[in-house]
Amino acid sequence: MGGYKPAAGARLGWGSLFGCFGSSSHGRRKKAKGGGGKKKKSKQQKVAAAAGSSGSGRPRSLQSRMSFTELSLSGMVSPEDLSLSLVGSNLHVFTIAELRAVTRDFSMTNFIGEGGFGPVYKGYVDDKTKPGLAAQSVAVKLLDLEGGQGHTEWLTEVFFLGQLRHPHLVKLIGYCYEDEHRLLVYEFMTRVSLEKHLFKKYAASLPWSTRLKIAIGAAKGLAFLHEAEKPVIYRDFKTSNILLDSDYKAKLSDFGLAKDGPEDDETHVSTRVMGTQGYAAPEYIMTGHLTAKSDVYGFGVVLLELLSGRKAVDKSRPAREQSLVEWARPYLTDARRLDRVMDPALAGQYSSRAAHKAAAVAHQCVALNPKSRPHMSAVVDALEPLLALDDCIVGPFVYVAPPETITNGDEAAVGKGGSGRRGGRRRSSGEGAAAVVRPEE
Repeated sequence: MGGYKPAAGARLGWGSLFGCFGSSSHGRRKKAKGGGGKKKKSKQQKVAAAAGSSGSGRPRSLQSRMSFTELSLSGMVSPEDLSLSLVGSNLHVFTIAELRAVTRDFSMTNFIGEGGFGPVYKGYVDDKTKPGLAAQSVAVKLLDLEGGQGHTEWLTEVFFLGQLRHPHLVKLIGYCYEDEHRLLVYEFMTRVSLEKHLFKKYAASLPWSTRLKIAIGAAKGLAFLHEAEKPVIYRDFKTSNILLDSDYKAKLSDFGLAKDGPEDDETHVSTRVMGTQGYAAPEYIMTGHLTAKSDVYGFGVVLLELLSGRKAVDKSRPAREQSLVEWARPYLTDARRLDRVMDPALAGQYSSRAAHKAAAVAHQCVALNPKSRPHMSAVVDALEPLLALDDCIVGPFVYVAPPETITNGDEAAVGKGGSGRRGGRRRSSGEGAAAVVRPEE
């Protein structure tokens, strides 16, 4: 990385954005001239073959999805190519006019927020919008042509979420690929992102059990990606990409930086360094070698954020505390000092045993040696039992002071049977002064 220091929360490597997927496949597109008299397949036939349809109309199984490289073999992907490659995915292809209608012409009253991709609007669709479309609220995301993310990331998002289905991945309902317009239509997530709940100043603090539930759900989403028949490396795991439904069920979103995992005997995928400062694994930043263990590191950072209530990178803190991982690492395996890491907003309302075990998992995930990090399925197995550990809630501790000895003139109240007078007010003996001592902040 040299001397380059992006702003906290900023994605890395924007200068290389548009070449991040196609470079390795360009050389494979060119074939030797001649070909023994065989007819060249048309572009549509190549896409159909990659998609597994073979012209028969039978869609490929989502379990045996095509890779992004297979799609890129067809060269510049047209709307027709993309639609053909996603046969069987049940994605709806919307027109820009339809999406203007469902968002009231992208009215500011429907505006939800804005990220690196562009603005997001709430909308409502039903079978009047598209035949067979269930009535539901949706989130419509527009590609900002002036923004840092471009057509390649939009295409990647459609491609991966169009073929992958899991309870802990946000559901892509459809897309719009019309002229210069690039839009995505998702299920609407009522409670927006985890980032807003953890770090917004006026948001109510998430209780311990909810934090664990979110961590487990996100871990299941990553485990599914890593253990698919054709593994996927998510590459941008962070709190703003974890969306929450009305029951705080976590779902991974924003697959613009996702990559197909290593194939055959390969140990990693070589790629330009892209991601978000504070979440990217150190070996990936140094070498550009991407593996599933890079995602595990990012998960460990998010788990630390859930435990501590602190951001992965926080420039407003003292220098030694600005990097959450570097600051927290020494405390994570020390039961006597773990309370320094735990979020004061929890007010001690958590199982100490569960906190220690969760901290140990986080410590493993952010290990400097990627081989020391666990697989995400092992992380799920370690975290799920912690939801049941509710018998050792660490309190706010209530200290009851012993009865005061108060001298007022010639009268003293000491121990049992006495009475005291202070400032003209009487208090029965034995009534302690209760002081609430909260965990150190």
